[in-house]
Amino acid sequence: MIILASNSPRRKKILTDLGLKFEVIPSNYEEKLETDTFSYDLIEDLATQKACDVVRRVGKDEIVLGADTVVVLHNKILGKPKDKEDAFNMLRDLSGQTHMVVTALCGINTKTNRAALLSTTSYVRFKELSDDLIQYYIDTFTPLDKAGSYGIQELPEGILDKYEGSFENIVGLAPEAVTAVLNQLGYNY
Repeated sequence: MIILASNSPRRKKILTDLGLKFEVIPSNYEEKLETDTFSYDLIEDLATQKACDVVRRVGKDEIVLGADTVVVLHNKILGKPKDKEDAFNMLRDLSGQTHMVVTALCGINTKTNRAALLSTTSYVRFKELSDDLIQYYIDTFTPLDKAGSYGIQELPEGILDKYEGSFENIVGLAPEAVTAVLNQLGYNY
């Protein structure tokens, strides 16, 4: 059985779209970054800690998937905003800029004690955003539960310039990463 260590509706949809049968057991691991300077090691460690937290609570014949997504601008991690003002400032910083969206995925097979780790990077460029457009987005959508204060799947016209790489990765989990990690762990479809 696959266990998703996340309550993210976006990640659940991606696994469902892959045709996978899975259970959701959210991780209780508290994400506390000691630094806001980006490194793949840091993000991969967060994904691993989330998976390990759930591994301690499940049986011996499971595959646990833990993930962490961050938005990175000029090598600085933009996490989930503290409030609407923080969201406004993040979106203003992203205006007219290209940034990275990195999702680290850790899978652990509790039967074999094998782990697989994979990070996927996509690039997003925003148009120049007016303060009114930023405020409209914050008032109309739900930026407070998303890294970087936005969800690419809900952006209104006038914000996104272009993206490169996996769209689903920007949403929260690349399907190719899921299948690669499951294959490394010996999952039989």
